[in-house]
Amino acid sequence: MGILNVTPDSFSDGGSWFEPVLAIRKGHELIAEGADIVDVGGESSRPGALEVPLEEELRRVLPVVEALSPHVRVSVDTVKEPVAEAAVAAGATLVNDVSASLWPVAARHGVGWVAMHRQGTPATMQDDPRYDDVVAEVRDLLADRAAAARDAGVREIWIDPGIGFGKSVEHNLELLARLDVLVATGLPVLVGTSRKAFLGKLAAGPDGVPLPPGDRLPGSLATATHALQQGAGMVRVHDVAATVQAALLVGLPARTHGDGDTSTETEVGW
Repeated sequence: MGILNVTPDSFSDGGSWFEPVLAIRKGHELIAEGADIVDVGGESSRPGALEVPLEEELRRVLPVVEALSPHVRVSVDTVKEPVAEAAVAAGATLVNDVSASLWPVAARHGVGWVAMHRQGTPATMQDDPRYDDVVAEVRDLLADRAAAARDAGVREIWIDPGIGFGKSVEHNLELLARLDVLVATGLPVLVGTSRKAFLGKLAAGPDGVPLPPGDRLPGSLATATHALQQGAGMVRVHDVAATVQAALLVGLPARTHGDGDTSTETEVGW
């Protein structure tokens, strides 16, 4: 899943693709790099972000969804029901839902739904996140929401532990280390760690200054490939080409040779 933030204030690339023509061009770049899904979002969910008015979010998102949906599967990253409804009408077939509350939209329209765990709201979620058992609490909430969605008729349901959404560095690492607990629910798991703040903190230099978002690619690749090895079915990333290459190498895929036979042996230097 390639990230396409049509916002002026997202933590990593805010403003880069704010104009529709730039966002559409970037979407096609993500497709060329190997994205299976392009995730279009018009409201930042970074820590401290403020809510965007409905009409403004619609203005940002709809032209991009409409332009890209004939070329790739498009998801809409929103917590607003009217935005999800309008984006589906414009061609989106997956609702990426930070609030884990929009399954009725998916049920009405026969589209997929991602339920993400979040403690608090973007304005406050990183102030002082607390859990007794972060893995169990995340699993139980997501399983509960997934059951409600299934009962409503949603056929494609993903769960996302919400790395960085009301979580400390330690919470994030615990969720990644025990990702098998979420995989064991039988629900497909989506993981998003790309360029997030905890990676910058973990890679801070001797001066203790965290790495800025643009320098967090190594950590992004390491956590994405770890998630896939633990059974995640999808990763949400900014750097699609690099992640695709890393995933292929870690997965040791079969290679097709000129004679049409398929070999399971690893080819060095392909």
